[in-house]
Amino acid sequence: MISRRQASVGLLSAAVLAGTSGLAAAQTATKTLPPPRMSGGMPLMQALKLRHSTRAYADRPLPTQVLSDLLWAAFGINRPASGDRTAPYWRHIMVIDVYAAMADGVWFYDPKKHALQQHSPADIRALTGTQDFVGGAPLNLIYVAHGERMRDVSPTERRLFASVDTGFTGQNVYLFCASEGLVSVFRGAVPYEKLEKAMQLGSGQFVTFCQTVGYPTA
Repeated sequence: MISRRQASVGLLSAAVLAGTSGLAAAQTATKTLPPPRMSGGMPLMQALKLRHSTRAYADRPLPTQVLSDLLWAAFGINRPASGDRTAPYWRHIMVIDVYAAMADGVWFYDPKKHALQQHSPADIRALTGTQDFVGGAPLNLIYVAHGERMRDVSPTERRLFASVDTGFTGQNVYLFCASEGLVSVFRGAVPYEKLEKAMQLGSGQFVTFCQTVGYPTA
């Protein structure tokens, strides 16, 4: 007998695949984010003390300003002259993209424009993990690697180096959440094949990890 979650994921997978013909049109939709707030916040040592993983989330959505600040903290541009980011990255080559899976679809974070571009109108939150809480949390970040950009290294090394880059970004998210009263968990329990198929990733691209973000239940 399959669980209720397994049945939901199966139906969701079918719905996502049935609607993939609309992806090209959906990619034209853009959400303009307000400028991120780059001052204030909690002292670093206090944020480190409060950093922890949580697997229970309220269904309260993140305000647009908080989402803007979160995405900039994760992997935004902190040196406009060079385009460099808030997190370090492998061989100074951008290999990680950040996607935001929310109730209104999957959105690609464009750091250069500091905006969200719709990748898919489907709600695929339940496909971002194997645990029940991911389907109801307001935000699941999906970290996608461009393996095709990682030349002269083996497939195993590509996944290793991409995972390290993802970890830097994930820690930025953790510290931001600690500072802002949000909660998070960095996850490797992901149905990778189903998620990558639903996202229609390009050749050489693959999901490294996912990270859930939201407000605590109490």
